[in-house]
Formats: sequence, C-alpha cells, structure tokens
Amino acid sequence: MREPLDPDMFDPVCPSDLAPIRFGDKWSGLIIRCLEHGPRRFSELRVPLRGISAKVLTGSLRTLERDGLVSRTAHPGPLQRVEYALTPLGRSLLGPMATACAWAEEHWDELLDAREAAAGLT
Repeated sequence: MREPLDPDMFDPVCPSDLAPIRFGDKWSGLIIRCLEHGPRRFSELRVPLRGISAKVLTGSLRTLERDGLVSRTAHPGPLQRVEYALTPLGRSLLGPMATACAWAEEHWDELLDAREAAAGLT
C-alpha cells in the first residue's frame, strides 16, 4: 500500500501562480507532483489539492491524459476503481519542473518585489 499524500505538501503561502514558469494550466504542475511517487485515485489527489473543485480536477486530468502526460486506468470489479499515473512522457517533466522550482525559489524575493511594484502602479 502506498503512503497517503501529505495534505500540506503544497505551502498555502506559496501560491503556484506566482511562479512565472507554468506547466499546463494552473493545476497541472501540482497534479504531476502528486503523481510523482506512483498512481493515485481521484479522491487521493483532492487531499493536497484542497482548493480545486472536482470539475476542474477532472478537466485538468483529462487534458493531461489527452497530452500523453497521465494515464487513466479503470480497475474492474464490484467497486470500480480508477487510478491516474504519470506516463514516461509525464515523468520526463519532473526534471524540468524541479529546475523551474529551484529557479523560482532562488529568485522568490525578486518575483515578490516585482509583483508588489506592479500592483502599486495600478
């Protein structure tokens, strides 16, 4: 059995929309990170992605599947179970995402300063 996803794996004071490098839609990068250590069920993904609605999560998963980054496997049985997993193509994004995250962390103060300066101009 897999270890459950940490409900606090994404820092709420570290909004993903601050990073200027985005992978897919607002949630795609976070979904990919949730699938990094193996397949997950829809309900498992909702734990760390508290701010996402079921409709938006479904749409993001479908887009990731359409783009070949995520696979969807339905397990038959009396209680049908569906799992999502990274494909080899999706897994190949983990390295570039780690690089982008490291860059954003290194330049976090500059990014915040730029956002605050821009907000002061409006």
